[in-house]
Amino acid sequence: MIGSTDVVLDAAAAYPEIAGLRAALRRRDWPACRALLDQLEPTARSAALQSCAGELGLEEFLRGVLAADVTDAAAAALLGHHLIHVGWEIRSGQYAKHVGARQFDRFHDWLRRAELVLIDAAARHPKDPAIWTARLLTARGLQLGLAEARRRLDRAVAAQPHHLPAQLQFLQSACPKWDGTWEVAHEFARDAMLAAPPGSPHAVLVVHAHVEHIVGDDDTDVVRYLADDTIRAGIYEAAHRSIWHPEFRRGPGWVQAFTAFALIFTMLDDRRSAATAFAGLGTLAAEYPWNQIGSDVSAQIREARAWAYEEAV
Repeated sequence: MIGSTDVVLDAAAAYPEIAGLRAALRRRDWPACRALLDQLEPTARSAALQSCAGELGLEEFLRGVLAADVTDAAAAALLGHHLIHVGWEIRSGQYAKHVGARQFDRFHDWLRRAELVLIDAAARHPKDPAIWTARLLTARGLQLGLAEARRRLDRAVAAQPHHLPAQLQFLQSACPKWDGTWEVAHEFARDAMLAAPPGSPHAVLVVHAHVEHIVGDDDTDVVRYLADDTIRAGIYEAAHRSIWHPEFRRGPGWVQAFTAFALIFTMLDDRRSAATAFAGLGTLAAEYPWNQIGSDVSAQIREARAWAYEEAV
């Protein structure tokens, strides 16, 4: 929608199941939550559970749900995500060198609490990808290593092939800021994209790997990096396999894919391609990966969108 100045970052605006789950949680209506979650396919279910992890006061409520039915996989996954969310809020999104020892202690305490819930849940429900997705977060935060993260990813994709929420979490672990290398991160992203059906949003992994590399490596010359013919060709290949593919649909992950391509095309100084990504989004967007560039995501997107549309109009 060319000309609009709005930027809507709330995932519930794009995914109605998230709005419905939030409303049911705020009413403390777990049967309504389950009715909604049980009808979702696994990717949408995992994304909805993670998106609602920040709702206030969930721990007591969900522990009550589990006390009544210890086999409730959705309640365990959501409780795990909630405890992880609380811990990560304490840690903040800063690099480790900017996080104090007391913050780390409290952060790890919350993650250990989450891990206890999720270990039991995984034993009861070994084929639930939402549980393994949450366990990828605890593996990263508790610094259990890339091999353990890979094991948990393998369990998630065994439950549902190409489970994007889990793959997005593993990509973070594969970056050098955690347990990986740039080679591992880029190879994983490309392999996951190529393995997924054409028209799926999985090419977002390729873009995320490039953005992480650009912002996370002080030795990277950004201009030279983005001028590399192989890198540029890979980005456009990714777009043709996802947002530009005729089979691309507005299912789980579509906002994240358009958002990532809008950023990388802006960074590539490609107005026309950026305009196609912004047009696909309309007023919607996701905070990540724009929040890796600056703190005022809405302002950045408005400015970049206006720039992209100058030539498109």
